[in-house]
Amino acid sequence: MNKKEVKRLAEKYLETTIDIYGFSKYQYSSPYIVIEDSPYDDADDKSMTGEYIHDDNELVIYWKNVRDEVELARTIIHEYQHYLQSPKWMTRYYNMGYTYNNHPYEIQANVEENKNWRKVCK
Repeated sequence: MNKKEVKRLAEKYLETTIDIYGFSKYQYSSPYIVIEDSPYDDADDKSMTGEYIHDDNELVIYWKNVRDEVELARTIIHEYQHYLQSPKWMTRYYNMGYTYNNHPYEIQANVEENKNWRKVCK
């Protein structure tokens, strides 16, 4: 998929995701889609497909790492969960010793992407 196609589908998939989950009580608007080539230079995982940046209310998609429409839909759902979640608790869980693999918010985001990607990617 090229950058233009990823942007078009990301916006479409975000609309459907909003319809499914509603809006966050931690932000004043839905997240902005930002399409970037690849993760930042000091990222731990250079293969990540997206991330949610709470301070900017941005759902960032690293389009060069997105293999197909299913992966894009799953990424949108996953990162949208972080938009819905408490940013204070996101940090608090990490400070309590949780890692990415056992963090309750990451587990929830994975469950939701597994459960609903077909509804978004249609």
